[in-house]
Amino acid sequence: MLRRSFLKNAAVAAAGTAALTACAKKEDAGGAPAVSTAKKTAIKWRLQTYAGAALAEHVIKPSIEAFNKAANGEMVIELYFADQLVPTGELFRAMQAGTIDAVQSDDDSMSAPTDVRVFGGYFPFATRYSLDVPALFHKWGLNEIWAEAYGEVENVTWLSSGSWDPCHFNTVKPINKLADLKGLRIFTFPTAGKFLTRFGVVPVTLPWGDVQMAIQTGELDGLAWSGITEDYTVGWADVTPYLLTNNISGAWIGSYFANTKSWEKVPPHLQQLFKLCIDSSHYYRQHWYWAGEADLRVNGPKMKLTTIPAAEWGTVEAEAHKFWDEISKTSPRCAKVVDIFKKYNALQAKAGPPYRYA
Repeated sequence: MLRRSFLKNAAVAAAGTAALTACAKKEDAGGAPAVSTAKKTAIKWRLQTYAGAALAEHVIKPSIEAFNKAANGEMVIELYFADQLVPTGELFRAMQAGTIDAVQSDDDSMSAPTDVRVFGGYFPFATRYSLDVPALFHKWGLNEIWAEAYGEVENVTWLSSGSWDPCHFNTVKPINKLADLKGLRIFTFPTAGKFLTRFGVVPVTLPWGDVQMAIQTGELDGLAWSGITEDYTVGWADVTPYLLTNNISGAWIGSYFANTKSWEKVPPHLQQLFKLCIDSSHYYRQHWYWAGEADLRVNGPKMKLTTIPAAEWGTVEAEAHKFWDEISKTSPRCAKVVDIFKKYNALQAKAGPPYRYA
């Protein structure tokens, strides 16, 4: 019976094919237009973000969903979360090899092979507010510097950078003075960790998804990874009851990258659409983090705020400027970026409130 059904269906299919062929011939002869059954094959990408699922709901998922809808079947981006396809530290190499097509991450934590990687993530005291990041990239020349740096890397195209939240300590025990940082095992970014060792912090590297359990088991004492919005969103506020209001950076710098071969296969109108969706992602984070940081400090029920006195914290900022000078000596391009940071922050200070407060 199965064989008979198969033969019957095959005969119907053959008849249909013959009819379509006849239609095509009729069209060629000047008759009525033929009916086309060909369906355009969509471009498919795999994009992995640094963020876990709960955080990705805000920092990237809305923009990717918008892109897929607007692309109208011409292109589909499959979104993967932190460590789903490859570990975050291997993201750059995986993208370069074409294992994945695109990445949303900071340069630092995915070990980008450029000298500017140290400025991705949290470069100590380079920014005070989230708006500093787009200002630096679009008005102060960082766009051109990043494009130049990644232009030297084979098969990777840097697309855009934007800002995330400030970098605060959230810890198991309260921090009230600088000495309280000594000996703390802290999950943080490579460059931020290198700087914080000057104050006795012990940087720890773990997969993002293991951090909460590491705090609960005592392997970690806390994090210097985010602001309070992220602490509540991903569950860290449940295991770290204290937030230090002093921060070592006003905004995380993250970027979008693509495998160059994958990017070149995308037609210009979809490239432009993707860039517009990246911009929408940058904009969403600006207001989501800004609103959350204030609201959760005041109304959040899970974390108690502590503060290191301004005079003592000033010594940390002074040390950061020494750190800048050390980084500037690593390459002429790094020296150029540090010079921009110095001039930008000096201008903001001269402008006064609301750009900078004493």
